[in-house]
Amino acid sequence: MRLNLGSGMRLRPGFYNVDHLPLPNVDILADLNEPLSALPDNSVEEIYCRHTLEHVTRFLELLAELHRVTSSQGRIEIIVPHFSNPYGYSDPTHVRFFGLYSFFYFCDEADQPRRKVPSFYLPQRFQVESVSCRLLKETVLEKVLRAVLQPLINRSPGSLDWYERRLCRWLPANDIRFLLRPKKEPSAGPRSDLRSREGRVRWGGYAASL
Repeated sequence: MRLNLGSGMRLRPGFYNVDHLPLPNVDILADLNEPLSALPDNSVEEIYCRHTLEHVTRFLELLAELHRVTSSQGRIEIIVPHFSNPYGYSDPTHVRFFGLYSFFYFCDEADQPRRKVPSFYLPQRFQVESVSCRLLKETVLEKVLRAVLQPLINRSPGSLDWYERRLCRWLPANDIRFLLRPKKEPSAGPRSDLRSREGRVRWGGYAASL
């Protein structure tokens, strides 16, 4: 199973499109602040989550649920606003912003970059397979600088760290992308196809016809 969390109007073929609003492309109505109770452990192969987590108030609880439902070989792609994006602060529904180290707080110290951060907020562990930012390009100059500097900034966590400390005030990023894998023992686990169920699927107090 593959999930597109917080899909909005962005239909993603081959994925169950999940949102809390009854939009035309949404397969499942769900509140991501509630447990993913319809999903068994290790039942999800891939999760795509674009500009969604900044709206979630129960962030740690959702991360724990994503770890639970994703298989040991599964992947979680997350795209969220970078803290240097000036436009993100205008959205009254945004409750947090993200930087290079945001998801390393949920990694073992051995899996973190040179700068270490606390990892005691959740017992669940992830591995950050890649992290990169996408610079704003509102002006011609920004477009030129993005083409030249973005590949250099994204070469390594070290270069991203330097960008956040020295450059992002003058050349802000639009968003930052993380590719995560849950760190857990391999398990066949139950596999679930929500479309095989009859009637409505209930998830966190919401329901959807599939």
